Amino acid sequence: MVDVGDTLHPRAMALNGRGDSTGTTIVWSALDTTLRVVDSLSGATVGVLAGTGRLVARAGALHSNPALVTIVAALDSIAAVGPTLDTVTVSTPDSLSATLQVEAFSGGTASANRRIALSLDFPPGGSGVTLVPGDTIVTRATGIAVFQVRLTGVRPDSAVVSASATSHGAPVTGSPTRFVVVFLP
Repeated sequence: MVDVGDTLHPRAMALNGRGDSTGTTIVWSALDTTLRVVDSLSGATVGVLAGTGRLVARAGALHSNPALVTIVAALDSIAAVGPTLDTVTVSTPDSLSATLQVEAFSGGTASANRRIALSLDFPPGGSGVTLVPGDTIVTRATGIAVFQVRLTGVRPDSAVVSASATSHGAPVTGSPTRFVVVFLP
């Protein structure tokens, strides 16, 4: 997947009958106007129009099967869905926050399959807490991605999580969106 205006860098290798690299030069081409190959030797390809495009790698007279590439509108913003503050009364050492949600938008429309980066801003070094499912979440078909904060050790008084997304290498509007989880005894 590539955003309109962003660059994709595909990779290919020509192999002989034994599966060893032949070192043959690979030349890339696009079969559709939704993609534009800007460097046929490196394969650098720009998404031009939202939709689906096909890329082909050629080594001499041999052509690869077309690789399908999804081109999507550039992400323009993210926002919290629901509360950004949760309070957890710690009943066990392995307590979970409520589900926290962030939504991604392209052109004002919810956008699926977008990566949202999470970081624990507090406590320092993330001591005693972890992010579930991890430090990167992906928006579902609804454009919403979900996560939780898990208490895993010595209870801090709170945890602060930042959710961020980028487009064309720059943060989108709403980045970072901050969530706070307060841990009570």
